[in-house]
Amino acid sequence: MTLDEQIEALLAQAPGFWHLDACGVTRSERQIPALLHGVDQPPAGERLQLVLIGGLSGTQEDVDAALAALQSYRTAPGLSQRYALSAVPCGNPDGLALGAAPENGAGGNPGTAYPPPGDSYYDANPEAHYLWRWVSFQAPDLVLEIRTGEATSWEGSALCLELLEQFRSVLNASELPSDSSLMGALSTGEPNLLPPVFGLRLTCAAADLDAELAKLWTVLGQVPDHARSPTRSALQARAARLPLEAARILAGVYGHELDPVIYTQGVAVSGRLRLAQLDREYADPSDGIADMVAPYMSGAEEWFPAGGDGGANLAGLVWADELAATTGDTRYNDLLVQTADRYRTTHDNGVPIPSNPNYQVEDMFFTAAVLGRAFKLTGDDAYLGILTRFLLDADVQQPDGLFWHDRRTPFYWGRGNGFAALSYAETLTYMPDGHPDRAAVLAIHRRHLQALRGYQHRSGMWRQVVNGPGSYPEMTVTCMVGYALARGLRRGWLDAGYTEMLTRAWQGVAARIDDHGGLVDVCTGTGVQQSTRDYLDRPAIFGPDERGGALSLWFVTEMETFLQEN
Repeated sequence: MTLDEQIEALLAQAPGFWHLDACGVTRSERQIPALLHGVDQPPAGERLQLVLIGGLSGTQEDVDAALAALQSYRTAPGLSQRYALSAVPCGNPDGLALGAAPENGAGGNPGTAYPPPGDSYYDANPEAHYLWRWVSFQAPDLVLEIRTGEATSWEGSALCLELLEQFRSVLNASELPSDSSLMGALSTGEPNLLPPVFGLRLTCAAADLDAELAKLWTVLGQVPDHARSPTRSALQARAARLPLEAARILAGVYGHELDPVIYTQGVAVSGRLRLAQLDREYADPSDGIADMVAPYMSGAEEWFPAGGDGGANLAGLVWADELAATTGDTRYNDLLVQTADRYRTTHDNGVPIPSNPNYQVEDMFFTAAVLGRAFKLTGDDAYLGILTRFLLDADVQQPDGLFWHDRRTPFYWGRGNGFAALSYAETLTYMPDGHPDRAAVLAIHRRHLQALRGYQHRSGMWRQVVNGPGSYPEMTVTCMVGYALARGLRRGWLDAGYTEMLTRAWQGVAARIDDHGGLVDVCTGTGVQQSTRDYLDRPAIFGPDERGGALSLWFVTEMETFLQEN
């Protein structure tokens, strides 16, 4: 039987017991299958969370052992009522399929080199990156690795052995070495900038597996109900924060510079101004922002020098009307209107000059951000006319409701769909209810969000490739869609049925903002690509990132506004 057939057989034995997912994508674009238990979504849930990892070697014997362990868990009396177990039964599916074990057929070895170097998923060993991230963000109370071998041995992390004496006395476990194995690296230091895990590794012959697992299930019955791992506790603390708390963290890191003038910085400047309107404890940043942009206002620095005058740069002024409102200085409004006038000239096909003539989705947001505000300030219908013509002529939304990157690029890039959602939300914000194009714009937007509903992961996130199971959960698309949901619910063009979708997005994002403004898996700057593989291979930034920080700050302030109004 193939791996897929083995998993299908396991699922068929207990329909609904596990949910089949994918935690990554190999170099051959084979999904790394993951089995998620029941309905508990980490870090929430009453049960203790177990994660099982098998098949890192890519051998059939190790995969069989992992699948047998899942069967043992499911049939052990009462165990699944107390513990929710999720699993990756084969962490090296290419090695298994290609007969390349222990390597993956692309020059990598998923059993070694932890923590994996670099910014994620594009190198010869993507399995290691995906597993490294996935395990931590399952918020495990215990991670169990199973592998086959002639001699039986149990190894446990120092934290695990300290938790319960029976791990030593019953299992005769020794301490895991601090090496480059997955379990060794997860058990020490700060894996994924989180505390180390409670970890166990079992090595035994197939004939001894049932007996050894029976010992483990007995020991787990003696673990206190409150024995949450430090990893899970840290993620629960993040998820429990109010949006206002997350906004304060983000505003301490992002929105303090505008060099160059570009949306990735300008959105964060706007976010700081919005936070000041929501939070009495946050000092008004208006004077500091005015000082920051003074060299531009005086002419000492050029707003949009050659090569820095595209739509992404023009949208770097999204803060201008807000700063005018807080300072009373109308020069910022004038600047925004003058910038919007750049959209009055067009390419031969009628697309405004600052935008790509192939109707890239990022230009939808850049256009809406500038022209919508210009209409608000002037009441000049010409600005809305240019904007709505661009949105309605683009024709990049597909029959399933999702958006291609542009007319010629048939891929559902995550942030591309985030740009589309954000652009329509911004447009509807400024478009009067009686505008003749409002119904058409709203219909496109609702159809898009309804399509995205079907691709929201259980974590609340959307993926780097929206319709690509196993591609990484990506921060910016989730923030942008979350913003669009919160704005639409606040303004009334979305009904209450979207509230759960918004809440899940917030929960996913909250767990991926650390206490220092670091973020989890922000797709780097990405132009039009040539293949799905190209989008999968875009670096995923872990840590501080101005693009991710800006869009996160906009989302959390919009979420806070939604909560305060409801």
